[in-house]
Amino acid sequence: MNFPVRAITLDLDDTIWPIAPVMERAEGVLADWLRQHAPRTSQRFTVEAMRLLRDEISAQRPDLAHDFTAQRRLTLERMLGEAGDDTALAAAAFDVFFDARCQVEHYADSEAALNRLAARVPLAALTNGNADLVRIGLMPLFRFQLGAREHGRAKPDASIFHAACARLELEPAQVLHVGDDIELDVVGGLRAGLRTCWINREDRTWPHDHLRPDLEFTTLAELADWLDTAHRTDTAAA
Repeated sequence: MNFPVRAITLDLDDTIWPIAPVMERAEGVLADWLRQHAPRTSQRFTVEAMRLLRDEISAQRPDLAHDFTAQRRLTLERMLGEAGDDTALAAAAFDVFFDARCQVEHYADSEAALNRLAARVPLAALTNGNADLVRIGLMPLFRFQLGAREHGRAKPDASIFHAACARLELEPAQVLHVGDDIELDVVGGLRAGLRTCWINREDRTWPHDHLRPDLEFTTLAELADWLDTAHRTDTAAA
């Protein structure tokens, strides 16, 4: 299928890099830091206990569903307070965690594919997470990064897709949204009026009968191949 694409919005976690090993490593780095600087908190909260408390805070604070940074900071403050350590340590603890959270390892195809995509059309990052493309080193390839925390609502809410399109000065139908998550990225993008591309690296089965992504690939490299072909077709037609 060929159709005109004037810009691409991209999900980050599990689209450009796998998120599970990143979070496991970041939580391990945080646990090591707590053992040194907040030993009572370290003794009381294992990594699993930290995760459970974060889930509890997420359930208690639906107003922060779009803000993983605030959820994490509240988790750290609660941990320190309950253990009897200085809650002022939460800021430094978060900085340690966040630095590790931004030390990602890209999928093998990602960086080369992003360079190819960016050479064709403007790219914008559209994420519910809190990864920082400046720290990660990919920001030069992107026009901007729009996160749910900054916008105030998370995917699949149509408003975050429309906000990205407005910043690109394009209509939704002119923008292709690319992501791995079926509901947040593909269904959300479709309902917001964007074209969509599902990055399906794990050979998952599409669950919906009446909604389909415009494109489905296993890697970003395959998307870059498609865009190269589509661009040549558009140029020839012009």
